[in-house]
Amino acid sequence: MTFHPGPVLQRSSALTQFFLAPNPGPMSLDGTNSYLLRAPGQSAVVVVDPGPDDEPHLQALAGAGVVELILVTHRHADHTAGSARLHGLTGAPVRAMDANHCHGGGEPLASGEVIRAAGLEILVAATPGHTSDSACFHLPADGQHGSVLTGDTILGRGTTVLDYPDGTLGDYLASLDLLESLGPATVLPAHGPVLASLESAARGYRAHREERLAQIRAVLDRLGRDASIGEVADAVYADVGPSVRRAAELSVAAQLSYLRGGGSEGRPALRGR
Repeated sequence: MTFHPGPVLQRSSALTQFFLAPNPGPMSLDGTNSYLLRAPGQSAVVVVDPGPDDEPHLQALAGAGVVELILVTHRHADHTAGSARLHGLTGAPVRAMDANHCHGGGEPLASGEVIRAAGLEILVAATPGHTSDSACFHLPADGQHGSVLTGDTILGRGTTVLDYPDGTLGDYLASLDLLESLGPATVLPAHGPVLASLESAARGYRAHREERLAQIRAVLDRLGRDASIGEVADAVYADVGPSVRRAAELSVAAQLSYLRGGGSEGRPALRGR
């Protein structure tokens, strides 16, 4: 008989722990990090990104404390699919930027909002770009420099996809500027390992985007300004495998729109109205 260990609670910072969801893949890396936030001595917890609709994983989250609130960083299923079930297990409301992903009377999040729960202050920052409804959660009291739960806006390794046309490069660059301004906070990503400095990570992500833009400009100079997404992806992402080809094409589409003057497509990003 093969032994399958249950979910293991791991420490990620002074005020946070996480369970790694059993959903590894090309886009989710090792799986979704479902975080538990609480102040010392508190039985109440806040869950961030319940992850997939996996019963053992959700039971572990529900049993790790008195779940007071459930937050999601953005709409993708590897973050939200288990939200309704976790609400059912705990009674805790689910809040997200997009009202479609709120449950149990949870109100849509607002950028700049301060949430007080589980003995903590959690600052909400809209960070569109990966998706229009992406948000990050800042814990200023978490260690010397605080911490930020970055969802898929900044990952623990690699770079993130821009889910174009919902996610746009203009929005994403502005979000990176916002995150860089928070200084050397600990990065608590939804996928991959914890990073030491948000400021450094945001700068690295911006440098990567600028490098890709330079490569795409060079391809357009060679192939013509009307080169297709596929042609540009063939040239710029020639080394990527078929499992992430679609993600590469989405990012190329976002960058082509940005270079061709689309920017944020002329529409405001969803910001939790």
